[in-house]
Amino acid sequence: MTTRTVTPGAIAKITSGGTPDRENPAYWGGTVPWVKTTLVQNCEIGLDDIDEKITEAGLKRSSAKLIPAGSILMAMVGQGKTRGQVAVLTTDAAINQNCAAIILNEEAHCRYVYQQLLFRYKAIRNASNSSGQQNLNAGLIRELQVPLPRLDEQAKIAEILDAWDAAIQTTEQLIAAKERHYSHELSSVISRRQHSPAHVGAFAEEVSARNRGGNEARVLSVTNSRGFALPEDQFERRVASADLSNYKIVRRGQYAYNPSRINIGSIARLDDWDDGVLSPMYVVFRLDDAKVDSDYFLHWLNSHEARQRIKNSAQGSVRETVSFSEFAAITIPLPDRSTQAAIARYLNALRAELKLLDQTIAALETQKRGLMQKLLTGQWRPLISQEATA
Repeated sequence: MTTRTVTPGAIAKITSGGTPDRENPAYWGGTVPWVKTTLVQNCEIGLDDIDEKITEAGLKRSSAKLIPAGSILMAMVGQGKTRGQVAVLTTDAAINQNCAAIILNEEAHCRYVYQQLLFRYKAIRNASNSSGQQNLNAGLIRELQVPLPRLDEQAKIAEILDAWDAAIQTTEQLIAAKERHYSHELSSVISRRQHSPAHVGAFAEEVSARNRGGNEARVLSVTNSRGFALPEDQFERRVASADLSNYKIVRRGQYAYNPSRINIGSIARLDDWDDGVLSPMYVVFRLDDAKVDSDYFLHWLNSHEARQRIKNSAQGSVRETVSFSEFAAITIPLPDRSTQAAIARYLNALRAELKLLDQTIAALETQKRGLMQKLLTGQWRPLISQEATA
């Protein structure tokens, strides 16, 4: 039996919602759950996930509509990742005007259609119009093309892909728990109460070597969350200047930070390359290995205490910056060198566990994507037992 191709408009009613007048207290604080676009994040949305409710009057006297459980919601507006994300609604709820509700008929399995829309996320976003802010609309959603096998096959495909989602979610929850454990242990073993303080300047020295010969061709920057990165790793950002002779050289094991963004985490140690160059705006420094264990210092930079001290050292009323002299004046809990190394080994082991879990998630996502390519395009058909079809 062949799989037919349909449009969502052929298997579902597609509608949007609305927002009651927020200036009218008679419309808010009632018993009707009301879903905002920000909740639509490739997930399920149940009653416990919804943080706002409207009254029956708010529902009747606005364009808000009550959407039945089992429908699929899609975010039609939003920058970043929001636009095109979907969610399965597991409770009856009203929705705002920036959501589309896909209310399926009996031909379609909710979880199967949800997986199809996840799989076609990029294509859906590319279908957006370009009227100022790129938005989706009900017409575009209605005309998407999706394969639709028999209902029992839809259910089996959804079951297979949902199992991968469950494994990914479980791993993400484990990562979150281990991140909390790491943060707790970090604050416990690197603490002002346990170790005598020392100024960063006691073991750190600024480095100002310039790329005069033009030999260092790898241009880097420091991101807030991923450390050092190449320009092509940063979406559309490009090198500001073709002349790199005044750029600062950074070597493996040295640190660098953006003085105007260090207070939000733009500081890192160079580990992935032997060398590179940075814009002259960056501060580059090295540590005295005889006085401080570099891994210990790197862990301290991840601590709440370090972030707070850096934030407090920021100067400037218009654009807060942290010069190296100000950074060097920050104090850090600093035990003897052997204790630093022991603490670093313990914390490194915790981070190694987290790295393995990150790799596990990446592998699961790759495997699921491969299955989606086969199952959601009709290249593979799941086996359905005769008992199930009887």
